[in-house]
Amino acid sequence: MTLPQGSNNVFSEGGVRFTPVASSAIIRRVENASHPVAGVDYPRTFEEFDAWFGSEDACRRYLARLRWPSGFTCPHCGARGKAWRTKRGLFHCASCQGQTSVIAGTIFEGTRKPLRLWFLAMWFVTSQKHGANAMGLQRVLGLRSYETAWAWLHKLRRAMVRPRRDRLKGSVEVDESYVGGEEEGVAGRYTETKAIVVIAVEMQSPKGFGRVRMQRVSGVSASDLTPFVCAAVEPGSIVHTDGWSGYNGITKHGYQRQITVTSASGDPAHVAMPGAHRVAALLKRWLLGTHQGAVSNKHLDYYLDEFTFRFNRRTARARGLLFHRLAEQAVTTPRTTYRGIVTGEGHALAQKSLE
Repeated sequence: MTLPQGSNNVFSEGGVRFTPVASSAIIRRVENASHPVAGVDYPRTFEEFDAWFGSEDACRRYLARLRWPSGFTCPHCGARGKAWRTKRGLFHCASCQGQTSVIAGTIFEGTRKPLRLWFLAMWFVTSQKHGANAMGLQRVLGLRSYETAWAWLHKLRRAMVRPRRDRLKGSVEVDESYVGGEEEGVAGRYTETKAIVVIAVEMQSPKGFGRVRMQRVSGVSASDLTPFVCAAVEPGSIVHTDGWSGYNGITKHGYQRQITVTSASGDPAHVAMPGAHRVAALLKRWLLGTHQGAVSNKHLDYYLDEFTFRFNRRTARARGLLFHRLAEQAVTTPRTTYRGIVTGEGHALAQKSLE
């Protein structure tokens, strides 16, 4: 490992640059975390990916720079910067003498598989336009167990929602859609077995869509729809809905409501409200195509998170940036157990709306 000329004490290993934090601590500082640079902060191609992450240590160092972009912070005492790496790869705090792993408290905690295999999974999931299902991930990674691939994908989906993400703003179209098979003997907004998904889409002028938000709700009353709008849309925005009474209360929360009564407009619903209907169609096509429609209602919110992650980054030119964002959020997402995944626990928004 050598210092390149003019590097200002920045050295590299395996294609990843690092900056000393204290004496022998080796944690790379991300100079501009909000605007990562291709080829510097993330690999541009699989060839670069393979060169960067050829060893377990290189993977750990990359996670360290993402978890502590401003330098190591001890989870035990809160001390900053003063730490060194032990032979076991742990970070030893100089203040409290405590030790911690870079994967402790993250989705990777407790894994028995190499981190490089996790990195390959993240690259495969983010580099494919339509993502991956558990069977495909099992085959490409050579995993013995389908359950392992299934659990990994669910853990990654939990990391696809950025905490404290910005709400939608401007002109936002909101409507509900129904996910599930055909039902007989039901009409209107009533359903017995289908999942109700409320969708919000930023509408751009003169045409086009911005970001989306979506969530499974238990019903279509004001108590179900108003909390979603408040959580997804910035107050002061124009919220375009149909004439359903469940949206009547949103004006009390600082929103300007634009109403289109589809039955009286003379246009079909997908013409009167194109944003939500286009996104709903893409969502259903993705669930049926990539996942063969095999998505249970209790896990649906996590699939909605993945679809949102992909849709909101659909214009990204570098697929490596999606890998970077997923890895960045994976080290800040708390660990979840296999039991929690199976039971569908842990989705705060879903639990709140379905109580």
